[in-house]
Amino acid sequence: MYALFEEAGKFLTGRILSEAESSAQVELESGKRVKVKAANLLLRFAQPEPAPLLAQAQEVAQGIELDLAWEFAPEGEFGFAELAREYFSASAPLAEQVGMLLRLHEAPHYFRRAGKGCFKKAPPEVLQQALAALEKKKQQQQQIADWAQELAAGRCPAPIRAQLYKILFKPDKNAPEYKAVVEASRATHTAPLALLQQAGAIDSAYQFHWQRFLFEDFPQGTAFPPLPVPPPPEDLPLAPVQAYSIDDSHTTEIDDALSLQGLGTGTVVLGIHIAAPGLGLAPGSALDQVGRRRLSTVYMPGYKITMLPEDVVRVYTLEAGRANPAVSLYVSIDEATLEVRASETRLERVPVAHNLRHDQLDHIVTESWLGDPAVQYENTPEPLLDLREQLTFLYRLALALKAQRELVRGKPENFTRPDYSFRLVGNDGAEPTGSEQVQISVRRRGAPLDLIVAEAAIVANSRWGAWLAELGVPGIYRSQASMAPGVKVRMGTKALPHAGLGVPCYAWSTSPLRRYTDLVNQWQIIACARHGRTAALAAPFKPKDAELFAILSSFDAAYSSYNAYQASMERYWTLRYLQQNGITELTATVLKEGPQGDALVRADSLPLVFGVLGAQGLPRGAQVRVQLGAIDEFTLDVRGTVLERLDTGTPPAADAQLDLEEGGEEGQEAAAGPITIAVDVAGDAGEGGAPGEETSPATPQADPTQAATA
Repeated sequence: MYALFEEAGKFLTGRILSEAESSAQVELESGKRVKVKAANLLLRFAQPEPAPLLAQAQEVAQGIELDLAWEFAPEGEFGFAELAREYFSASAPLAEQVGMLLRLHEAPHYFRRAGKGCFKKAPPEVLQQALAALEKKKQQQQQIADWAQELAAGRCPAPIRAQLYKILFKPDKNAPEYKAVVEASRATHTAPLALLQQAGAIDSAYQFHWQRFLFEDFPQGTAFPPLPVPPPPEDLPLAPVQAYSIDDSHTTEIDDALSLQGLGTGTVVLGIHIAAPGLGLAPGSALDQVGRRRLSTVYMPGYKITMLPEDVVRVYTLEAGRANPAVSLYVSIDEATLEVRASETRLERVPVAHNLRHDQLDHIVTESWLGDPAVQYENTPEPLLDLREQLTFLYRLALALKAQRELVRGKPENFTRPDYSFRLVGNDGAEPTGSEQVQISVRRRGAPLDLIVAEAAIVANSRWGAWLAELGVPGIYRSQASMAPGVKVRMGTKALPHAGLGVPCYAWSTSPLRRYTDLVNQWQIIACARHGRTAALAAPFKPKDAELFAILSSFDAAYSSYNAYQASMERYWTLRYLQQNGITELTATVLKEGPQGDALVRADSLPLVFGVLGAQGLPRGAQVRVQLGAIDEFTLDVRGTVLERLDTGTPPAADAQLDLEEGGEEGQEAAAGPITIAVDVAGDAGEGGAPGEETSPATPQADPTQAATA
């Protein structure tokens, strides 16, 4: 005697060896013996053999029409044999009964289980919903297959292109677009990113980096909502100065300007004038919310995304030829000793006479031009000649202030490496395409005009930070506990020393059009200027304000992300410069030795850090000539091979060695490398798992200390 029984959701057959009241011993076809509960025994039969019976039953099951079986099924509970007799005939043989059991078991949307071998047909409305869901799933599976075939054939379906960056970086792994990419990647044995490139989903490497940045940091786009611009107060007094700003030619958000009074009198008054959007924009207003979402202007070669709308910038920027609202710090200085005697903060309108552009004037305003009145340069602009005496004093003051800070730092600031400027020919501020001709020019760090502006900013940020602390008004500070290796610049709400700058405290306050932290600090400074000792009661942000901590945290994350993107785009354009100019060799300096003859080097004439082979035995600071390899614009990577050593083999000079030690915060470590693409080809396409491909660059962050002085 044989038995058909159910075990763990499966139907098995075997020979009954013995049978008791509540169970039976059954020998399976494999020879294994199992104990089966009597309730699980669905059929007992003598003929035919189990294997032929199951084969016949499976063939029968495939021919059963579920819609017809559902119609024949009674309304209440029923057994499979009962329905087989209704569907086939009153004398339905064993194969038809077992076939009906198998068919009912595999169609839960038509028939629900009601016990061992018993079923109940689904209500009509439930059945229709289930059938509709099945049809939808079937169509979706077909859509996935069709899209996968298109991808494999080198064509990208529009829905996949529309969700490209979501698929790559933050996918819904149950979405058909994601599943199509996984299916096509598996079928073609091609990495997802390479597959999408071949299918034309990615227009260019530049667009890949740009669109990925927008997807992660500006998912709602970069356009501003239409909002009215609040005017500055009409009762601001007019400052008795003629100020001038010093910026790059592409700067539209002119945050700071300088003025100088009293030359030749023994006491000179330096005016540091900061654009004052905080006098018009109210905390919590719609425009404030716009700034708080963006937190900073985003810079990249040839383009920028401003923190505030253009019409707001236009009203509050320190534009030449008009009196602009400003928060001014006036510092009284002994003209002979350069000792700072006193300072005062005023809210006022400041006449700006000139917007000087250092990239147009650095070749004129040199140390020799400032130090010797006899030095003359052809085509020197008239405004520069008028300001020569003031700039000469300001440069002397800047050198003195820098020297004082270096005493506190314990070692001099070292500017042996240049800054680099990027210009995209014919771009004119429009969104780049990535194919523009790029020009890279060198600007010496610590040039006179740069030093004048940087030292003035440090004076304002440190003095205003101390003033806030003195009046008990909280602000957002940057601090560095010491100059020891690994001690980084941090943000906080306490006025702590900044060892890297050599000042007792430092609160970013000089770029309120470009950084939200500076706007927040400006609101606090305005409260101090208006209310003095009672400012803590009137300031928008109170001590231990949770909102202030939230702003600090959000800004830190956004600013790091923006700096990383800027660095990656500068690297992109540097690699494009190599390609456009056919540069295949570079001279470079070894930064770090590797374990197997590889090393990290920095190009001597370009802002480029990259890995090389063939550097066995080369110490840090060694000068080498490098043959460049292939450039990958997606990973922003280039490798090289050392051809020869160029220096004499002596240890690097003290200043060069110092430069190597201090440069770690500026991304001297690997500037390009893989990051994770969140497409899991190896795992289940419908579930999470370890990412399956690494393809895009990790980028360095800008040095926060240097950014603070810029």
